[in-house]
Amino acid sequence: MKRNDSLLHLDRRLVLIAGSSLALTACGSLDKLIGPPDAPQIYALRPTVPATQSSGAKVGWALVIQKPAAAGNLDSARIALARNGMQLDYYAKAAWPDRLPDLVQTALLAGFEASGRIDAVSRDEDALQSDYQLSTELRDFEARYATPDGAPNVAVTIIAHMSDTKSRKILANFSVNLTEPASANSVDAVVQALNVALAKAVDQIVQWALALPPPAGAEPSRAP
Repeated sequence: MKRNDSLLHLDRRLVLIAGSSLALTACGSLDKLIGPPDAPQIYALRPTVPATQSSGAKVGWALVIQKPAAAGNLDSARIALARNGMQLDYYAKAAWPDRLPDLVQTALLAGFEASGRIDAVSRDEDALQSDYQLSTELRDFEARYATPDGAPNVAVTIIAHMSDTKSRKILANFSVNLTEPASANSVDAVVQALNVALAKAVDQIVQWALALPPPAGAEPSRAP
């Protein structure tokens, strides 16, 4: 009877030790699964758009800028790249401060404001009254590698549509397709090239939009 009691006590100890070991192992695995990931380096997307005050008269109409549409690989805060024209990927541990469409919308807004030629321009989420509505689509916004270790080119393609706010009728279309060489095979160089390309794209879109005829009933253009 004593022998059986000793064996039973030993079995219980083994079960407790085994259970504790499993619990510790599970805890360690869970920490790896749900632990915080390495924080990415945040890169600013702030294109310097040149002021175009001298390129035309001030317009008297109001403009609202919609958030750009984008494919799933670009509707992200991650910085995209492409290899051999087919493989899509992202830079590790590097990100924009916000989703790319939000940043491009902000860049477009800043570009119109910097022109000095339009007083009434806003985002669509502001729900302000407008005459024209600018919608855009991001087709390309990535670094493109021809060779794995070479400096890439960046590609920026934006399709723009201007429509009448009341009728929703598209009045004009515009396409910007730009490439810019990165100075080195690094995220810093790619971000710098993307800022340069986006600045050029925004400037072209602003000048195109402000050259459109005013909608019916809008105030006449005024000299700056």
